[in-house]
Amino acid sequence: MPMSIPAVTDLDTLEGLMDLAWPALETSTAQGWLLRSAGSVTQRANSVWPQTCPADLSGALTEATNWYAARRQPVIFQLTHRPENAALEDFLDGHHYSRQSETIIMTAGAGSRRQVDPEHRIVLDDAPSQEWLELWWSIDGRGGAPERAIARSIMLGAPSVYASAIDEQGRTVGTGRLALPGTDAGLGWGGIYSMAVHPALRRQGVAASIVDALLAAGSDAARSDYWLMVTAANTGAQELYGRAGFAELGRYHYRQAPLRRAPSAC
Repeated sequence: MPMSIPAVTDLDTLEGLMDLAWPALETSTAQGWLLRSAGSVTQRANSVWPQTCPADLSGALTEATNWYAARRQPVIFQLTHRPENAALEDFLDGHHYSRQSETIIMTAGAGSRRQVDPEHRIVLDDAPSQEWLELWWSIDGRGGAPERAIARSIMLGAPSVYASAIDEQGRTVGTGRLALPGTDAGLGWGGIYSMAVHPALRRQGVAASIVDALLAAGSDAARSDYWLMVTAANTGAQELYGRAGFAELGRYHYRQAPLRRAPSAC
């Protein structure tokens, strides 16, 4: 039996859940915008989330620009495809902000999980092991050990279950994370993150086994609805999640300020 459609599928709810599940290490506000920073590790944790539309877009942008400049970071917006963001999109077009990282939000409701017979042992824990971090970072990370440590701090900012696929030699060959927000808005919801499989073992059922294990862990934690994000370019992952019962709900992308060139020395 396929998974049902979640009872609550509004983007307001999901945007709040996604912020809780991948929290920035430092935040501020600018006229209804949430400013997020985490040492430039991941776009989400270092971007502006426009929770509301300010009356003075220019003034809000100046505040955001100054806040990020103090942290030596570019201004990046995370914008969900929704009518409320149309004016801001036009405003950023006028300031030559680039458009990046088109991402699909997928959701699934309660129902029978895919009963996968895993070839690899799946181990669940409430924190990422060193092997888990090293594999995930080698595939999805940007930077070295300091940046990886920041990513770990971000993940530990929300209660989560971490799944590791272990091969016969005891090596971690796949990872996944189920974020379990603890607020009233998050009750009943779980978010799948940090899916990674060793390149030599892709398309062998490792990722499907991890998803199945995370959904089982979510059921044990009284979660009935799930979300995840996947880049629009990653059609293989979209097919995997579709087979697990997920369907597209919405999309978002990032807008980044144009790079400013230093004055010529000539």
